[in-house]
Amino acid sequence: MRGLVVTFLICSFASFCSCNRLLEQNPKTSTFSIIDYGAVGNGATDDSEAFLKAWDAACAKSDSIGTIVVPKGKTFLLKPIKFAGPCNFSSINFKLEGNIVAPTSTDAWAQGDDKTKWIEFNDIDGLIMNGGGQINGQGSVWWKSYNALSFQKCNNLHLSDIHHLDSPKGHISITKSDNIIVSNLIITAPENSKNTDGIDISRSNHIVIDKCTIATGDDCIAIGKGTSNINITNIACGPDHGIRYIQNTLSSAKFGKIDGIIQWKNVSHFLLLFFDHVFNIGSLGRYGAYATVENVYVSDCNITGATNGVRIKTWQGRSGFVRNVTFEKITILNTKNPIIINQDYQNIMMKESKNKVVHIGSGGLEISGVTFKDVKGTSASEVAITLNCNSSKGCHDIFMDDINLTSESSSSRITASCTNANGEETSVSPKVSCLQKKTPSSY
Repeated sequence: MRGLVVTFLICSFASFCSCNRLLEQNPKTSTFSIIDYGAVGNGATDDSEAFLKAWDAACAKSDSIGTIVVPKGKTFLLKPIKFAGPCNFSSINFKLEGNIVAPTSTDAWAQGDDKTKWIEFNDIDGLIMNGGGQINGQGSVWWKSYNALSFQKCNNLHLSDIHHLDSPKGHISITKSDNIIVSNLIITAPENSKNTDGIDISRSNHIVIDKCTIATGDDCIAIGKGTSNINITNIACGPDHGIRYIQNTLSSAKFGKIDGIIQWKNVSHFLLLFFDHVFNIGSLGRYGAYATVENVYVSDCNITGATNGVRIKTWQGRSGFVRNVTFEKITILNTKNPIIINQDYQNIMMKESKNKVVHIGSGGLEISGVTFKDVKGTSASEVAITLNCNSSKGCHDIFMDDINLTSESSSSRITASCTNANGEETSVSPKVSCLQKKTPSSY
C-alpha cells in the first residue's frame, strides 16, 4: 500500500508540474478593445485617451497576457503618446488590426513634449506588436520632424506584420533593448523624403531582422553605436520603383517576399555601419563619441541602382571599434560603389555640425574582421571596390572571398582602390592590391 501511495504522490506531483508547464507555455489572454474605452476611430477625433486607458488596464493584468485590440476597418488619430511599463505580467500584446494616423500640425505637441517622438513604448518586457494594420505618420506635412514609433528599454520585443507609412523622420527606433525579433514589416515613404530611415538601432543587442520590405528616402536599416549580435536576412530595400511595386502587390503579397523575388531599386546605400540609405553601419564616432559595433551578419540580399552597396563608414579623430561583420550572398546591380569602407568620413561634417566645434584628430575607430563573401554584380562607376582606411588605425583582417564585380557598361573597365587595409582575398575581381592573394586550397 505504501508503494502505491508513494507512486500516486509521485504521479500526482509529475502531473501537477506538467500542468504548470503547460500553463506557462500557453498563458491565458485577456482582451481590451480600445472601442470599449471610448475610441471613435473616425480618423479625426483624438483617441489618445482611450488608448492609454486600454493600455493601463492590460498592463495591470497579473494573471494573463493583456491584449490591446485596435480593430480593423477603423482609423484612429493619436496625438503624441507614451505607453509605459513595467507591466505586471511577463508579456503584453498590442494587436494593431486597424489604422493609426498622426496629427497634421505640430500644435498637437504640448510645450515640454519631446518633439522627436510620436508613439513611444518605454520600459516594457515581452511586448508583442502585430496585427496586420497600418501606422501612418502623415510625413508629407513635415518631413524631418519626429520618429513615428520608438521602443526604449523594451527587452524581448516581437514586432511583426504591420505596414509603416510616411514617417516624418525615422519610422522605427529601437534603443537600449535586448533580444528583439523584427519580421514581416512593410515600411514605405517617398524617395525624396529625407531622413526617413526604416529601422534605427542603437545601444541594443541580439537583434534579428528578417523578411522585411523597406522603401524609404534614407537608410533602410541604420545600426548605431553600442550594438552587437545583429542578424539581418531577406530584406527587400529600395525607394521609388520599390514603393510602387509594393503598393501594387500589397494585398496579394501581404507580409513576405513578393512571389519569392526581392527587388532593390534606386537605393542610395545598401549597408553602412550606421547604414546609409539601404543598410548602414556607420556615421560612427560623430562629434567625438566613443562608438562600437560588433558581430553583424547580413545575408541573402539584392541591391539594384544604388549609390552605395555594402558600406562601412566611420568618422576620423574618434575612438571605438567595428569588428566581426559579414556580408554574404549579396547581389549588387548597377550600383555606383558596390563595396566601400570609409574610415575617414568627414566630407559633410561642417554642414551637419553647424555651430558645434569638433576637433579632427589623426585617430579613428578600429575596423577589423570584416568579411565579404559571395558578392556578385555590376558597378556603375570605374571603382567597384573602395577600402579607404586611415594611416593611424587602418583596417585589419579584411577577408574577400568569391567576389565578381563587372562593369555595368560593356565598354568600361573597373578597378579597386585600397589604402591602409590588410587581409586576404580569394577569387576576387577586380583585384584588391593591398590584400594578400590566397588560392582556394589555402582555406
